Amino acid sequence: MTHLIEMSGICKAFAGVIALQDASLHVQPGEVHAIIGQNGAGKSTLIKILTGVYRKDGGRVMIGGQQTKISTPREAQDAGIATIYQELSLVPLRSVTENVMMGYEPRTRFGMIDWSAAHLKTQEILLRFGVDIDVRAQLGTYSTAIQQLVAIARAVSMKAQLVIMDEATSSLDDQEIDILFGVVRELKKEGVAVLYISHFLDELYQICDRVTIMRDGQTVGQHVIAETTKLGLISEMLGRDPEEIEAAGMTALGGQKAQPGEVLLEAEGIATKHGLKNVSMSVRKGEIVGLGGLLGSGRTEAARVLFGLDDLTNGKISYKTGPDRLNTPAQAIEAGVGFLTEDRKREGIIPHMSVRENMTLALLPRLKKMGRVDRKRETELVERFITSLGIKTAGMEQPIRELSGGNQQKVLLARWLALDPKILILDEPTRGVDVGAKFEIQSIIRDYVEKGLGVLLISSEFEELVEGADRIVVLQDGYSVTELQNPGVTEESLIAAIAHHHEKGAS
Repeated sequence: MTHLIEMSGICKAFAGVIALQDASLHVQPGEVHAIIGQNGAGKSTLIKILTGVYRKDGGRVMIGGQQTKISTPREAQDAGIATIYQELSLVPLRSVTENVMMGYEPRTRFGMIDWSAAHLKTQEILLRFGVDIDVRAQLGTYSTAIQQLVAIARAVSMKAQLVIMDEATSSLDDQEIDILFGVVRELKKEGVAVLYISHFLDELYQICDRVTIMRDGQTVGQHVIAETTKLGLISEMLGRDPEEIEAAGMTALGGQKAQPGEVLLEAEGIATKHGLKNVSMSVRKGEIVGLGGLLGSGRTEAARVLFGLDDLTNGKISYKTGPDRLNTPAQAIEAGVGFLTEDRKREGIIPHMSVRENMTLALLPRLKKMGRVDRKRETELVERFITSLGIKTAGMEQPIRELSGGNQQKVLLARWLALDPKILILDEPTRGVDVGAKFEIQSIIRDYVEKGLGVLLISSEFEELVEGADRIVVLQDGYSVTELQNPGVTEESLIAAIAHHHEKGAS
């Protein structure tokens, strides 16, 4: 069978730094093909060469068996390649039709846009995917899931042979993901190939036919997805022995756990104006306590009140590291409490500031000497954490916005670890990072816990909680409803506990 897309021997360097070396990608017509690898593995560079954003330094690109030179994104579109990015490149204030037909509008014989034909064509495309909406309405009035489907409809209107989906499910809930997957299957039936990029390995097994694995700028494997395991994929991505990974646990938070020490934090019957009604928990030295529950159960609200961001309306919080009540984040920091927020982009990084500035933001008061920041100490500390956490950066003065998501997260983790905290509250610490970076971040957390750090871990990934937490406190509608003790917790038992109390609370 002739490949739809055949990239072979692809090379690319930036300022002498090799990004791709003899990389390859082969996509067949009408297949869903995944491409995975750590941040920095070369996935984005390879895709940008295919879509005309970058020009290759060497190698060959063939489309439908014909050697092709793609120099611009428009040339890629004309060749039948459409890309749907994680950050949707749509215009919310324009109508659905305008977004779908932009640049490809049907014309009357007088050269004017035929809006009646455009609306009809847009509606026909969306109905093929089971989406019945008012195509004249502003796109911004619809949900993120509908906007994703509109982006796909645009690709179809361009008669794309290949649709590239970059982290398409990152902002969708389970029901919306099911709808998106249904659309992907329809595209496949129509002979359209999909190149699927995702950090969520479980999704690959639901929707993909084959997978290409990249590491250090090279293609290191290509497999039929049904014939390989998650462990096998991770080991190829990391270049590590599968037995080594299995021994540590699939999340890198597992492995041998030490006996926890003294209680560092204890919350009894705490309530807030923002969703908490009656939550009790404790965190001990050298222990990871997980918070499990559905969206809206109160996990993030609990983290916020423990860090002094929200006011306590009832109950009691006792810190063995400082005062019983922390009214501000500054007091929390002084008491040895750190908080890694779930929203890295909005509440974590300061995009235009450097890696150094982002890392030492919370530490600046301690770095001051005679009223001025001790730059020598600051530089030494930043260099130490860049090395110890394996942060991939061109230098400490590089703007943090230029780093991958995984490396941005490591900088934020370093921000709190540099304070030598006693308690660290982690809200979705591995969300939105690739599997390799996830494994590294989890390893870093586990290393610090073994040195005595107490961690409160919030995660939507049950596997992360089950393997990583010594205990899991289950929350439901602002209440702590049960506590599960490891060893012995499974994903099934955690799901059952959440579902049981959810049903009980709803009855």
